[in-house]
Amino acid sequence: MNVGIFLLYFLTVFQYVPLLRVANSLLMTGPKAYLTYAKSVQMGTQNGIEECKNQFAWERWNCPDSAVQLRGMRSATRETSFVHAISAAGVMHTLTRNCSQGDLGNCGCDVSKNGKIGGRGWLWGGCSDNVDFGERISKQYVDAQETGQDSRAAVNLHNNEAGRKAVKATMKRICRCHGMSESCSVKTCWTQLSDFRDVGHYLKEKHEQAQKLELDKKRMRAANNADNRGAIADAFRDIAKTELIYLEDSPDYCKKNATLGLHGTEGRECLQHGNDLTQWERRSCRRLCHDCGLKVEERRTEVASSCNCKFHWCCKVNCEDCSQVIVKHVCAKREGANGQGFRKRHRAPK
Repeated sequence: MNVGIFLLYFLTVFQYVPLLRVANSLLMTGPKAYLTYAKSVQMGTQNGIEECKNQFAWERWNCPDSAVQLRGMRSATRETSFVHAISAAGVMHTLTRNCSQGDLGNCGCDVSKNGKIGGRGWLWGGCSDNVDFGERISKQYVDAQETGQDSRAAVNLHNNEAGRKAVKATMKRICRCHGMSESCSVKTCWTQLSDFRDVGHYLKEKHEQAQKLELDKKRMRAANNADNRGAIADAFRDIAKTELIYLEDSPDYCKKNATLGLHGTEGRECLQHGNDLTQWERRSCRRLCHDCGLKVEERRTEVASSCNCKFHWCCKVNCEDCSQVIVKHVCAKREGANGQGFRKRHRAPK
């Protein structure tokens, strides 16, 4: 594949990356490396989107497709901070895993600390996941989209970094015992990626604790770019790089808003029954329906399927036609409702 064809392919994956940045990175890493990493970057981004949908499945904002297109993001809300973080984390996690598994030709396990004392009774050894590699390449690819010098670009870059730090924060140490009859007098240990679901849970907590960035509006209105950069630097001074931040309050996710691409919660399914439901799932009908001024409506659907199939020698299978009633609970308008009079409102829309 020549360089021109490759660039066209890559832009279909990351349409928001400016062509100049792609060309510069290509010169820096070489076409062979670029071709190798592109698939991992694409897979990692998709993993991030899927995890976003999982974490917000029963919330008012449920990570809709319209919200996860980074190219079209114009807002910097608590929710978009999560999208940036989980996307960057997904790319880093996938690159790191593929590297350690030998899927990428120019990297492998991190053995830089092997043989060194790690703690009381254990040494570094084995095959540690190469998170430094995943972090470096993720930063190079994901952060390339932020070309602006404004506060929104700075916030996005900060949240990208918080996502990558989440991958490191959730890593676990795996050890193996050595000694007579596995007495475990000495252990060798290595670090391993956690399941990406654990990274999602970690960032979901960070989303709940996200901080709103307060900027000096007077300095931001100044025409001098140095003043802008100074105001942004001052606002970031006391915020840890592990925390998610945002600039704008979230809109009302209860209501449909075509301009903002919000679908509202009318018609959304919620959960009422089931022994294996989490507390968050059990409260979904209250959160999605009642607190948004809607009622819970039971809808039954009859589904036909084949059943009681029997094999007859030779060679025929006879089945009966069976029907099953599927019961779902959805949010619906109350009779005579005009969209007013919500029973309960939250300061931070979910």
